[in-house]
Amino acid sequence: MDFLISGTHISPVYLIVVGFIIGICGGFFGVGGSFLAGPALFAVGVPMNFVIGTDLAHIVGKSIVAAKKHRALGNVDIKLGLIMVIGTIAGVETGAQIIQQLKRHANVDLVVAIAFVIVLVSISAFIGWESWQTLKMRRPRRKGKARGNRGIKQDESAIAYVAKRLHRFHLPPMISLPNSGIEQISLWMILTIAYIGGVFSGFLGGGAGYIRMPAMVYLLGVPTHVAVGTDLFEVVISASYGTFTHALKGNVDILIALVMHTGAAIGAQIGATLTQYFQGTRIRLAFVPLPLIGAGLIIYSLLTGHHLK
Repeated sequence: MDFLISGTHISPVYLIVVGFIIGICGGFFGVGGSFLAGPALFAVGVPMNFVIGTDLAHIVGKSIVAAKKHRALGNVDIKLGLIMVIGTIAGVETGAQIIQQLKRHANVDLVVAIAFVIVLVSISAFIGWESWQTLKMRRPRRKGKARGNRGIKQDESAIAYVAKRLHRFHLPPMISLPNSGIEQISLWMILTIAYIGGVFSGFLGGGAGYIRMPAMVYLLGVPTHVAVGTDLFEVVISASYGTFTHALKGNVDILIALVMHTGAAIGAQIGATLTQYFQGTRIRLAFVPLPLIGAGLIIYSLLTGHHLK
């Protein structure tokens, strides 16, 4: 099938299957799926600037479906999501402007692809290490073999330790997030995390849930299930803005996005439903190989110069 806006020829079956897989991953992990969607589009010859804008457009519809399901399951902190939207939108525009500068002065495909690989591998490595450490901490320890833990109780994870230390940062205004179990946290910490996620979204495409969801868990101390649902809710708004600003810059092939959404809408509901059967640590551990798959697709395309068809 020919997609005239981006000047590419792609099988619609491929796009539907990719959308379905990404929909399941998005609903289950609370991320837009750009760690797979972006590399999957790049691997079939879509120029990187169109990868970024089109991925954002596809994510909007899928995230609406998944966020609605998570809302029904009680996994959405609307207050936190609305606050993060403010920082995310500012970051998205920053990232989109960086892409515009690269289009004029550099090889945008190469720069964004390398940045994508570095980010994906780093996130996968960190989440894998943390999840494994958390699982080890929950195992019964032999008598007399307990290790020093700097005050962390045996049933607490490394997440709780890091988040508690960051919560000592008291820069007014301070707010409470009862739906996330957070009594007091600086508004500026939330906005900073959201802004950074927004920059990645505007620069690398997608909702950047692969940055924001782990940040909510590890830095804010939000329970994994709530972080998953809240990120999807936030992505609906921020990705809509990202789609709009990239469309104005000529970076969106809306037909590709619509074809992918036919599969993603079904997958998103399946993924969201599955979260209620897994513990937070297991969800994070299952997430680990997915960014590596995306990184592998990009590396393959860069090294061989070939695209999947």
